[in-house]
Amino acid sequence: MTCFKMLIDGQAAESLSGKTAVIYNPVNQEPVAEVSLGGREDATLALEAAERAFPGWAETSPWERGKLLSRGADLVRERAEEIARLLTMEQGKPLRYARREIVGSAEALDYYAEEGKRNFGEIVPSSSRKARSLVIRQPLGVAAVISPWNYPVDLLAWKLAPALAAGCTVVAKPSSRAPLAANAFAEAVAEAGFPPGVLNLVHGSGREVGRELVESPISRKVSFTGETATGKEIGEKAARFVKRLSLELGGSSPFLVCEDARIGEAAEACMYRAFSNMGQICISVNRIYVHDAVAEEFADELVKKTGTLRIGDGLDPEVDLGPMFSEAQRQKTKDHISDATKKGAEILYGGLEPEGEKYSRGFFFLPTILDKMDHSMRMMREETFGPVAPMMRFSTNQEALKLANDSRYGLAAYVFTEDMTTALRFAERLEAGSVGINLNNPIVPQAPFGGWKESGLSRERSRSALYDYMETKHIRIGLREEI
Repeated sequence: MTCFKMLIDGQAAESLSGKTAVIYNPVNQEPVAEVSLGGREDATLALEAAERAFPGWAETSPWERGKLLSRGADLVRERAEEIARLLTMEQGKPLRYARREIVGSAEALDYYAEEGKRNFGEIVPSSSRKARSLVIRQPLGVAAVISPWNYPVDLLAWKLAPALAAGCTVVAKPSSRAPLAANAFAEAVAEAGFPPGVLNLVHGSGREVGRELVESPISRKVSFTGETATGKEIGEKAARFVKRLSLELGGSSPFLVCEDARIGEAAEACMYRAFSNMGQICISVNRIYVHDAVAEEFADELVKKTGTLRIGDGLDPEVDLGPMFSEAQRQKTKDHISDATKKGAEILYGGLEPEGEKYSRGFFFLPTILDKMDHSMRMMREETFGPVAPMMRFSTNQEALKLANDSRYGLAAYVFTEDMTTALRFAERLEAGSVGINLNNPIVPQAPFGGWKESGLSRERSRSALYDYMETKHIRIGLREEI
């Protein structure tokens, strides 16, 4: 069985302990590969390598950094099929979506290869004729980036790329439960010719490797995507060293369907955003609020469209939905559905595991639509992270806005309406970092992405992410007498 090693100081490295872990396919629980399992000592070695490499990398010009990032993107594209198959086998998503993730990750490298060249400073107006003020931005040091299992390559790429473009060195920790594709991605990027120690990757648990990356005084920035509870813990530990933080945490995205919405388009957009990747997406539709006048029509359309989705092994090109990632995720989904039905919700579609031998060994679950929901139900208060679409009805836009904002989360929100005034009013008042109007994907590379409230801190993507890996410096210059 292939064993994936770590990347420390430019070399493939086994863990100091010699421990390995087996990664299993969620389709059938068969082994895919082994991974070298690091600990705190391995993380320390990687941090020290990144610290040694930082001065030289920080002084490298943005153009040289950009060339390496672009070359890394080319190498990732060359290996896209290989990396995508690893991703499908370890995580479960259909291969065509895995390919899309890998290509998008290469695009992240290309984007910051160019954006890094636009690290503009400022000349600040001075109150004195004998002085001038300049403001510049410089890389802040070693960055620790910790990425999750649901989009293990994409979310790593959108951390790695701005950090490297800014002139930081990096120690990455992919999810210990889905590390293979991320490992292959990082290896491809490193082979572009980055100096030893600039890009490091360590496998292992959050309790050991993650903790060392956060608690070590060497790292000056921590970027984490994952659960809110874990993000809070990281924030507490990082605060001891006043480290820069980027936290992209939990979500509970509302999907508002107004009386004048195009129901067919809204239902299709809702279906894909609720069930893609089996609902295991931070901006997945978690709460659907539909106007009374169109609720029945919307529900019928959503059920009809959901019934066309095909479930199975993600390597099958005909499949739309693979398995869930783990039994724990499936059980949480079942628990939320059970809680909702006990409190009066009605299942319109799904709600159980698919029948048949081909589903017997995997973590499969039918996409599920529920009606007659209310905010006493766990599904409307917590992040299910499963293939559920819970519906609740409203009679006025004011009521819909109040319901949508009644959450401790604020990552994304969606509004479907043909009235642009209504759309803009909702967009301005919804408590979310991203709002999609008449579409189900509010994320683009050139716009900042992140959450309000307990959905996180700081922003990823766009120029905002580049600056989050940099320190701002004011330089005041005294001048001689005028000539």
